[in-house]
Amino acid sequence: MAMQKLTGRQAFIKLLLDEGVTHMFGNPGTTELAIMEAVPQFPELKYVLGLQESIVVGMADGFARASNKLVACNLHCAPGLGHAMGAIYSAKFSGSPIIITAGQYEVGYGLQEPLLYEPLVPMVAPLVKWAFEVTRLEDLPRIVRRAAKIARTPPMGPVFISLPGSVLDEETEIEFGFPTVIDAAVRPGDASLKALAERLLAAKNPVIVAGREIANAGIFNEACELAELLGAAVYQESVGYNARYPTSHPTCMGDLSRNQKKVRSILEQYDFLLCLGADLLRMSPMSTVEPLPPEMPVMHITEREWELGKNYSTETAVRADVKETLLALLPVLRAARSADYAKAASARVKALSANNWSAKRDKTREEFSAAAKSNPIDQRYLVSQLVNVLPKDAIVVDETLTASPAIAAMLPMDNPKAYYGLASGGLGFGMAGAVGVSLAQPGRPIVATIGDGSAMYSIQSLWTAAHLRLPITYVIINNRSYRIIKERLLAMRGTDAFVAMDMNDPPIDFAGLAKNMGMSSQTVTDPAQLSAVLKAAMASGVPNLVEVIVSKGFGE
Repeated sequence: MAMQKLTGRQAFIKLLLDEGVTHMFGNPGTTELAIMEAVPQFPELKYVLGLQESIVVGMADGFARASNKLVACNLHCAPGLGHAMGAIYSAKFSGSPIIITAGQYEVGYGLQEPLLYEPLVPMVAPLVKWAFEVTRLEDLPRIVRRAAKIARTPPMGPVFISLPGSVLDEETEIEFGFPTVIDAAVRPGDASLKALAERLLAAKNPVIVAGREIANAGIFNEACELAELLGAAVYQESVGYNARYPTSHPTCMGDLSRNQKKVRSILEQYDFLLCLGADLLRMSPMSTVEPLPPEMPVMHITEREWELGKNYSTETAVRADVKETLLALLPVLRAARSADYAKAASARVKALSANNWSAKRDKTREEFSAAAKSNPIDQRYLVSQLVNVLPKDAIVVDETLTASPAIAAMLPMDNPKAYYGLASGGLGFGMAGAVGVSLAQPGRPIVATIGDGSAMYSIQSLWTAAHLRLPITYVIINNRSYRIIKERLLAMRGTDAFVAMDMNDPPIDFAGLAKNMGMSSQTVTDPAQLSAVLKAAMASGVPNLVEVIVSKGFGE
C-alpha cells in the first residue's frame, strides 16, 4: 500500500483486511468506541458480536481452528481482558492465529489510574506469543504486520495489541507496507531423510502417536500410507484437539488416554515410538508411573520445537513441517523397504484388525445399545443415537468431559475437519467455539455436544448463534451435577462425600435458557424419543438446542 492519510482507527482495520482478516469477534465498551465508529466504513470486515469477552475469544478460537486463517478479536480494556484470560489460555494450546486487541485509555492518562485502567501487556503476556502497546500512530503498521506474522508462523498462536484511544483518533500520513508471510514448510535434508527411513525400518514393532498437525495439514492419506509401510499401530494423541487420524483405517487403535498406567501398558507392547505432529504423551494428574517405558527409543517430528525433548529423552528430534516431511519421506521408505520387511509389515497391519478402533467400536455399539431402556437416559446410549443420525458432512464440537470417551469410541473421524475438542482442559470453549467453527465452515451442520457444567461457562453463545441463524444443534447432556469431579473424587481420593457438585436445587432449565435467547429448543427424558428428536434437530438447518436429561451416575 502507498502512503495514505488516515485516522488510527481506519488504518487499523485496513491493515487487518490487508493481512487477510475477514472476521472480527468483539464485545465493545467505551474504550472500543473508536473501533466501532470505523467498522461500518469497512463492510468487507464481518463484525461478530459476543455477549462476554471469553465468548468472543472462544468464537475466534473456533474460527481459527476450523479455517487455519488469521482472525481478529477485540476486547474491552482491563476487566474485559481479564474475563477473556481462560479463553486465551485455550487458544494458546489450540495454536490459533488470533490478533487479540483491547481498547486502552489515551497515552499518558493511565498515570491517573482512571476507572477500568490497568497496564494490559503484562496481564496477557504469559499467554500469547507477543504482546505490545501502540504509543505512536506511525508505528501501527509495523506493529500489526509483526503481530500477523508472528500469529500465523508455526507454531501458530494468539498475539495481543493494546490500542490507546489517542492513537486511534489521531490522523496522519501512514506508510502501510505489506504483509510478511513466512514459508515455514521446511523438511529434513536428503541425508536426514535417509537416516530417518533407516531408523524407522530398523524397528520390529513400531507404534505411531498421531497428532493435530496431521489434521491441520490435511494429510490423512499420507499418514495412513506411512503406518502401512511400517506396519505400525497408530494411537491418537492424548488430547482431543481435532480428528488427528482417520479412525476407520485398519491401523487406528483409538485415543491414548491421559492415564499414565494405561498408556505405559499400551506402549510396552512396542519397540519404537514415532510421535508424528503430536504432543509427546501430554498427561493430566500426576502419577508415579511414567507413561513412556524406560529405554523406549523415540522419534519426534513436529513444527513445535518447544515440544521436542521437553519431558522425555528423544533419540531423533526433527523440527519440520509434518506434511513436507512425509511427502519427502514416503518415497525413501518405499525404496528402502525389503521384501521381507514389507511382508512383516503387512502381517502386523492384518493382526491389528482384531482390536483396532473399528473392532472396538462394534463391541462398544452393542454395549451402548443394551442401555436403550435405561431411564433416566444412559449417556452412552445418547452418544450411540447421536452418532447414528449424524449427517455425513457434520462437524462435532465436543465439551462433554464424562461423555467424551464414549464419543471418541463411537464417532468416525475420517475427515480432518470432522471434530474439534477441548484443547486446554479449561471449560468454556465448546459453546462459543461452535459459532466460530460454523462461520469458518459455512453450510456444514454443526453439532455441539456440551456438558451441563460446561454450558454455564459460555451460555451467552446461544444468543450469537441465534442472531446469526447458524446451523448449530447444541446437545446439552444434563446430569444435574459435576459428574466428572465426583468420579475423580471417588477414584483419586476414595470418598463419595460430594459437596458443591450438584446443580439440582433449583435445576437449570437449559431449554428455557435457549428459548429466552431466541433459539428453538426441547427437552428429552424418554430414550425412545432420542433418535427422532436428534435427527430432526440436525436436519432443521437452524440454530436449536436439545437438552437431554441423563443419569447422574451416582444415584437419582
